[in-house]
Amino acid sequence: MRYIELKDGTIYKFKNMKIMGIINVTDNSFYSNSRVYSVENAVNRGIEMIECGADILDIGGESTRPGSNPITVEEEIQRVVPVISGIRQKNKDILISVDTYRSETAEEAIKAGADIINDISAMTFDENMADIAIKYNVPIILMHIKGKPKDMQKNPHYNDVIKEVKDFLEERINYAINRGIKKDKLILDPGIGFGKSFDHNIKLIKNINEFLIFDLPVLLAVSRKSFIGQALSDIPVEECLEGTIAVSCYAALKDVDIIRVHDVLENSRAIKMTEVLK
Repeated sequence: MRYIELKDGTIYKFKNMKIMGIINVTDNSFYSNSRVYSVENAVNRGIEMIECGADILDIGGESTRPGSNPITVEEEIQRVVPVISGIRQKNKDILISVDTYRSETAEEAIKAGADIINDISAMTFDENMADIAIKYNVPIILMHIKGKPKDMQKNPHYNDVIKEVKDFLEERINYAINRGIKKDKLILDPGIGFGKSFDHNIKLIKNINEFLIFDLPVLLAVSRKSFIGQALSDIPVEECLEGTIAVSCYAALKDVDIIRVHDVLENSRAIKMTEVLK
C-alpha cells in the first residue's frame, strides 16, 4: 500500500483512491465555473467540497492553462493565503495542498495551514522549493511539464512519451532525495495536458499504471481538460463532466491514488461504485 508521511509525522495511506477538489482563486482558469473571486466564496466552496467527499483541497492562485501569463508572487500569495487560512479555521483535519511553483508562495501557504505542495514544475522553475519542503517537512507533488504554460502546447513532441515522462519523474525523484527530501514525501503526476497532444494524453492515461513502478502515490489531473472535449466530438469544457467521470473510474481501476477534479460529488459517487465492483 502506497503512503506519504505528513508534516506532523502521520502516515497517510492510500487504501482507496482519494479525491482532490480544485479551488481556483483566479479570474482566468480554463473552466469558468471553477473560478472564485472572493475569500468567502472560496472558503465556502472548500467546505462544500469536503461535505461532498473531498479528501484533499487544492488551492491555486495562478492559472496555468495553456497560453497563460504568470502573475506576481505577491498577487499569488494575496489570493491563496486567506483562503487556506479560512478553510483551516473551519476544518482542522482536511488535507490542503497549495498549487504553486514558487517557493515564497509555498512557504506562506504552509504557514497558513497547507499540508502539501503541488508543484507543476517538479521543482524545476524554483530551485528553492526543495528547501521549503524540507524546512516544513511537507509532502510535494512532482508533475511532468514540457515547456512553460505560455508555450507548452505549441507542437509538443516526444519519441516515446511514456518513457520520457517516466525518465523525467525518475530524475526529479533522485533530485529530491539528493536535496534531502525523504522518498515518502513524494507524489507523482504525469502532467496530463501540460505539453502533450491529444494522443500523448490518451497514451499516458491508458498506461498510467506504468508510473506505479516507483512505489510512490500517483495523482491524475484530467478534470474537464480539452482532450476530453476532443474525444467527445469537440464538446465545450462545460459539457465534459461525464467524460471526466469516465476517466476517474478508469483511474480507480488502474490503482491511481489521487484524482484531481472540479466536480467532487459526482466523481466521488462514481468512484465509490467503481471500487465496489473492482
